[in-house]
Amino acid sequence: MRGGMIEATVGARTCSERSAGPARTRALRIAMLLYPGMTALDLVGPQALLAGIAGGGLHLVARAAGPVSSDTGLTLLAGDSFETCPRDLDVLFVPGGDGTPAQMRDADTLAFLRDRAARAGWITSVCTGSLILGAAGLLQGYRATSHWCVRDRVLPRLGAIPVDERVVFDRNRVTAAGVSAGLDFALALCARHLAGRPGEALIAAAPGQPLPYGHGLASLGL
Repeated sequence: MRGGMIEATVGARTCSERSAGPARTRALRIAMLLYPGMTALDLVGPQALLAGIAGGGLHLVARAAGPVSSDTGLTLLAGDSFETCPRDLDVLFVPGGDGTPAQMRDADTLAFLRDRAARAGWITSVCTGSLILGAAGLLQGYRATSHWCVRDRVLPRLGAIPVDERVVFDRNRVTAAGVSAGLDFALALCARHLAGRPGEALIAAAPGQPLPYGHGLASLGL
């Protein structure tokens, strides 16, 4: 689908509606960063799962609202700019991709991340998105992971402690390794948000689709 366009849509049936837990007083606010040269799968996989708990509050954000091209030419649509993105977030998310080095040097992007991270509940990334967080000074002293080819060499230069795991939680920082680990990250974050009830996270991911025995949640500590 080179040259196609994707815009986040959030289903009406949220996790809170499927669960027997207490009703939420407001929708979650989730901001997912878009930038030229990002890897679309780093974002689209987690977005598909996090939309289930966002309750209408998932925002795709870029420097300016509008189309943003990925590193394979797939175009995604940012509905918010840095200025219009909600200031107080439950989840701040950064994907990786070939455009990572440019974002690590982009003063406006780094300032946006620092500002929203100061109040965010979770500060998260997939793949080399952790390097962008690190460049913003947001992983200093935190355990973190990234794509294997940069994890041990680059993360320490940014003040992070590299960990060879698919998903790493350290306080309110959550980092995931390359591409496919983004789904593991999103499932784990959904489960944490739902008070450690992984079954509800799985329902949010694939309602009505039974998973085979040994689907691997134990490896995520769920």
